[in-house]
Amino acid sequence: MSVTDEIKSRIDIVSYIQRHVPALKKAGRNHKACCPFHNEKTPSFVVNPERQTWHCFGACSEGGDLFTFAQKMHGWDFKEALRELAAEADVQLRPRTPEQKTAADRLDALRSLMNTAAEYFQSRLEKDDASVVRQYIRDERGLSDETSQAFQLGYAPKSWDWLLNSLRRLGYRDDDIVEVGLAVRNENGRVYDRFRNRLMIPIRDERGRVVGFGGRALNAEEGAKYINSPQSALFDKSRLLFGLDTGRRAIRESGAVVIVEGYIDVIQAHQAGYRNVVAQMGTAMTEHQIRLVAPRHASKIVLALDSDEAGQSAARRSLDVARQVLRDYAGRLSVDLRILQAPAGKDPDDVLRQSPEIWDSLVANAPGIADYVIDTETAALPETPSIQEREALARRVLPLLVASENNLYKQENIQKLSRRLRIGERDLMSWSRENLPAERPLQPQAPVDQPPAYWEDEFDAIPPEEIEYQEPSGKAAAAAGAGSRSTRAIEPYCISLLLKNPNLLYMVNRKLRELAGDDDELLRGPLCELGVEDFTQSQYRMLMAHLQESMAQDDQEPLEHLGSALDADLRSEFQLLLVEAPEAVSQSMRRNFQVDLNDIFRRRSIVARAGYSEQDELIGRALQLRLERLENERVEMQYLQEEAQAGETSDQNQGDQLNAKIMLSVRAKARINRAVGQHSLRLQQTSIS
Repeated sequence: MSVTDEIKSRIDIVSYIQRHVPALKKAGRNHKACCPFHNEKTPSFVVNPERQTWHCFGACSEGGDLFTFAQKMHGWDFKEALRELAAEADVQLRPRTPEQKTAADRLDALRSLMNTAAEYFQSRLEKDDASVVRQYIRDERGLSDETSQAFQLGYAPKSWDWLLNSLRRLGYRDDDIVEVGLAVRNENGRVYDRFRNRLMIPIRDERGRVVGFGGRALNAEEGAKYINSPQSALFDKSRLLFGLDTGRRAIRESGAVVIVEGYIDVIQAHQAGYRNVVAQMGTAMTEHQIRLVAPRHASKIVLALDSDEAGQSAARRSLDVARQVLRDYAGRLSVDLRILQAPAGKDPDDVLRQSPEIWDSLVANAPGIADYVIDTETAALPETPSIQEREALARRVLPLLVASENNLYKQENIQKLSRRLRIGERDLMSWSRENLPAERPLQPQAPVDQPPAYWEDEFDAIPPEEIEYQEPSGKAAAAAGAGSRSTRAIEPYCISLLLKNPNLLYMVNRKLRELAGDDDELLRGPLCELGVEDFTQSQYRMLMAHLQESMAQDDQEPLEHLGSALDADLRSEFQLLLVEAPEAVSQSMRRNFQVDLNDIFRRRSIVARAGYSEQDELIGRALQLRLERLENERVEMQYLQEEAQAGETSDQNQGDQLNAKIMLSVRAKARINRAVGQHSLRLQQTSIS
């Protein structure tokens, strides 16, 4: 039994979800409630205790197992969900070495020290000598007592050793207090408080643990307006985003993150109800900060930095970093990147404090990077720029203007720049090709193989307009829900190909985007990117989640990162799947479906034909997984329809919603069938020639 299976065997999904959704009630064989992830009046959130799954058939149109619910409810990534649920289920993830345990215990002790300091600073805010600070928080910043408590704002008194002595009395050592940056040791060995007479703002990591502090001076005599904790084992400003711990869920739900410059901007935004706002804490964005939010949590980034020259300079540097980090394998931006420009002379903090009602409009109407870059860069040109100055500007900004997946946007950006600089579009297009970012090299692929026979007759190519929707019989529905043997065999096969060449995942997702076309409903729903939900077996769901995470980071090669992130059980599965032999994959599957696997591998071993590639094979198999997933979801929705009609009161609105989702699924399946059928014809023609 894999680790995830063991956890799910110990934690019942119905009981777990009921803790967070108390209104969840039994309805037939399922449990139903209003969805906790969006506002609704008619229950469309369904939990199936037999399959230990959940699904929202309303606006969310999402579902999954215990792990996906925990991730969405708490804003965790897969690693965090695994760690937290394993602790609850009392399942040991991976035995730690004595050295690792010592290091982990050491970090826990330092975090405890930081948390204690935060409590001391917060309690000091209520003392008489903090009246000026309280007045500043309430009157000048307009922050309520509730907001102050939520962010645990505090006060460091004007003393050289108040915090130091307080912590000493609790038994903390000077060396530890200095190590986390709460105190300073000078050349003479004297230890004294780092923060004095300052408003104290705890800085938390994405899990909500205090790792540092920002101290704001209350008068000019204190020197720098803000000082932060120094870099330590806990605190690295370049790898943190202030407010992410409380804003991550809102970022996931909205699909957008607004990045501001400072702590107070974030606190003001959260008080006004805009919880998808985080801060980069006064510096240009770093690669790691971007990776914390995009693309895994957000598909849209809005930079809302200060309007002064420093803020605009930081915005330009952040854009350049984002362009380097947020590229897909072909060098195009993988997220929607925008720049929020506040009214003249105002910073985000001013807007949120004085006119919070216009914030939504500013974010929604934030210009794209093309308009922003063209406006700001051309504004810096002299009144009558020379051709050399105009060409230099064009070459400088073209990489950003063409970093788009949509050729129409590229052309539009080129036209805008052409008009502003009075340079021909042909010249700009030529220069843009010279400046295109290098494509990420794809990993070497296996020799070209014979297309297996399943391409030829496995799918029927039915145009969408010719499809007739029919209700499946009870037996057919039951069979569809159970899943086919061949589909279960395909899961380790697809994972095996993806592990050997992770970049093929981009190709599969591109095919799904191509099938969706301009239909946002399909793109957000049945033709979304290949993911965990396309796999039914826990070990492959877990490997897929780790693979997606490894593709989202840029510190290591995907396979290297993947190998280091896996626990012992999954690492053995991972290593077996890297071996191209049916026996290895079958061993990973506990010797299940050996006949299916032998057939798959036998068909791949025939002499190669020109025009066939492993990429084509993976796309075909991945589409087969998606078809199976859509069929299972459709059967479940039909059951809910029948259940609603058999009840005492029938809900027409819910019935219409379910029917619309069923028809959307049918449309998606038609497009997949047609695409695979056309591909099959091409391969047959290739074989004839």
